Amino acid sequence: MSRTVELRSDTFTLPTESMRRAMATAEVGDDVWDEDPTVHQLQERAADMVGMEASLFVPSGTMGNLCAVLGHTRPGDEVLLDVESHIFTSEVGGAAVVGGVQFHPLEAPDGRLTPSQVAAAVREPDIHHPPTALLCLENTHNRNGGVCLSPQQTHGLAEVAHRAGFPVHLDGARVFNAAVALGVDVRELTGPVDSVMFCLSKGLSAPVGSMVAGKRDFIERARRARKMLGGGMRQAGVLAAAGLCSLNEMVARLAEDHANARRLALGLDGAPGLHIDLERVETNMVFADLQSPLDASQFERLCGEEGVRVDHATPARVRLVTHRGVTADDIEYAIAAIRRVLQNQASSELRPTGTYRR
Repeated sequence: MSRTVELRSDTFTLPTESMRRAMATAEVGDDVWDEDPTVHQLQERAADMVGMEASLFVPSGTMGNLCAVLGHTRPGDEVLLDVESHIFTSEVGGAAVVGGVQFHPLEAPDGRLTPSQVAAAVREPDIHHPPTALLCLENTHNRNGGVCLSPQQTHGLAEVAHRAGFPVHLDGARVFNAAVALGVDVRELTGPVDSVMFCLSKGLSAPVGSMVAGKRDFIERARRARKMLGGGMRQAGVLAAAGLCSLNEMVARLAEDHANARRLALGLDGAPGLHIDLERVETNMVFADLQSPLDASQFERLCGEEGVRVDHATPARVRLVTHRGVTADDIEYAIAAIRRVLQNQASSELRPTGTYRR
């Protein structure tokens, strides 16, 4: 059987054996009626881990972020966020469609907004202006290579928002990656904000689900939004059981994924036609810029033929994501395969394309 190394996303993780056993034996009830004991356990555990009063189990991170925005805003409000943030680029404009809010995107080339940017973007009270009602942050930052916001940076941004009188939501889809990479308790990253969403189904390896956490009254509003969006899942304890395994068993091992990403980046550094900014490889993502006639779609196809699956981020950029399903040996195989693709491309560029005449 040919070998396949899956580097498109950490969403391709499969549930562990302990997750499968927990799912098979989970005690369940109707969660829409708030009567599923395993969901209760998961929500209590999640809230405690991120230092919040309560949390809510939702089917996806996209729904979780939307529930949070709806819980914090009213129609006509404005939301400040990074122009490259997942909420702005990759969630189908849900907050605008469902919540009637307006996004105010800010440029943050390295994925880290600054307090001065946020302060300058806050609307003055004026009947003509939508009121600034929410700041959304992202940690780790997907489209900027998995870089982390530090506790100090998060605190500085939240302080500006709170001084201006509005809350902060953290899209923490991979916030545990950030905590492990920075060597801090995750509560240092979530403590300054008013709500956080984090995914169980990425590096933490659960098959489905994300969590939204915050104060109890906010979570009640988010629960109502979840129901409106069709996120009531009845006997959801079957899925929540896997989520409990994620939180109890899978956080510390994220360091392995970070080490594999660093190994991958170092192994590809200097390959012909490829540029990697090693300083931005902080967690489990490697972004590579193509500097050859190959575009990202062609590169993706050629790597696939070698058994390495990568994701094109832009026409000239590819993303490679490590996770529990990728071993150190897989990384070495991927490095060799990708270098072979690039070398073959470089060699073809040097071949004569016509008949030489004197």
